Amino acid sequence: MEAQALFDTLADPTRRRILALLLARDELCVCELTGALEEIQPKVSRHLGVMKGAGLVTARREGTWMHYRMARLPSWTMALLGPLATGAVPEFKADMKRLKTVAGRAARCAD
Repeated sequence: MEAQALFDTLADPTRRRILALLLARDELCVCELTGALEEIQPKVSRHLGVMKGAGLVTARREGTWMHYRMARLPSWTMALLGPLATGAVPEFKADMKRLKTVAGRAARCAD
């Protein structure tokens, strides 16, 4: 993990919100992230692509859906990212509340 790639990624508020959600959950589908963030799929996917290119997240395909999780990162990186899910991202609580209202991946992704 290069420090510059990490800080460039953290410069964007949408990417910070996505990282906070991924830190709180093991894995999320793009459709779950769009619902939690109240953003359109192309925007969320573009940000996930940037984060994947920086080495922060990994992806796996399940049918037509892409699922993302945090990559294995050095401890210094995790020490910097940890506060994102504990108050450093002001939208985190509202994002988590929206995420929890999703009845399940299958129901949300079927939309």
